[in-house]
Amino acid sequence: MFAYCADPRTLEGLAWLSCYLSSGTHLLFYASFGTVLLLLALTAPVSLALGFLGALAARSGFAPLRWLGKTYAAVVRGVPDVIFFLFVPIALDQGIEWLRSRVYCDPSVPVRQGNEFVVCAAAKMPLGTAPGWVHDAYGIGLAVVAFSIVFGAFATNVLYGAMQAVPRAQLETAEAYGMTPRQIDRRILIPQMWSYALPGLSNLWMILIKATPLLFLLGVEDIVYWARELGGTKTTTYAYPHGDWRVWYFLALLVFYLLMTWVSQRAIDRLSARLSRGQATLAGEAMRKAGVAA
Repeated sequence: MFAYCADPRTLEGLAWLSCYLSSGTHLLFYASFGTVLLLLALTAPVSLALGFLGALAARSGFAPLRWLGKTYAAVVRGVPDVIFFLFVPIALDQGIEWLRSRVYCDPSVPVRQGNEFVVCAAAKMPLGTAPGWVHDAYGIGLAVVAFSIVFGAFATNVLYGAMQAVPRAQLETAEAYGMTPRQIDRRILIPQMWSYALPGLSNLWMILIKATPLLFLLGVEDIVYWARELGGTKTTTYAYPHGDWRVWYFLALLVFYLLMTWVSQRAIDRLSARLSRGQATLAGEAMRKAGVAA
């Protein structure tokens, strides 16, 4: 905050606006953009890892493992995302607190008391005495788990389809040369599948970006939370009174998400061109012809 912001009521015009936009709550608003980027940075690789493991399980020759992979994808994809975003954090939070209550609380006292879930203070997660950043990190951690489970199921379906799309003749040729199933997967199947998986994965990435406003459902103070709080009407009891400015705050969020998707699409296009180069796919053939023509 600038030195001249000590008494906002004496300010006007740009001076007032500069103090308003540099207030403590606005600094939290700006930091919440980092929260969204952090969620994306953590969720994307975890979801991709879950999807890859799920796809391998769905292709497994071991029937129980194959059923597990296909059931995971089918169940999660068949349930509305919002339900999982609400259910998973609550289930994890209560499960952790129940385990801690068996250690730190009197085990003879039930945690279910009517419709309430009650544990002693020592079993709370995080502890009530923990600093604020611990509570924020815990909430973001639960959000990452919830988002990863949902988008991991969709990634499972995408990667499974990509593996099935790799020409069977290539796998049979590798087998004829004496490669083991593990060598075929590592040298032929997995490198080839990314060209087929990228369109579906890029769609999932875009959907993940657009799903981040659901963070406020999990109690995380994200950009939507702060846009609603700061944009709402502020009376003269506040240091910076103003009318209903929510349209401007949400317009800023619109620009942010459009910029995110535009940058993402540019990166995806470059990655697609790189993965398709030299691959036995339609995209790779088109690139080969373009290179010859050039």
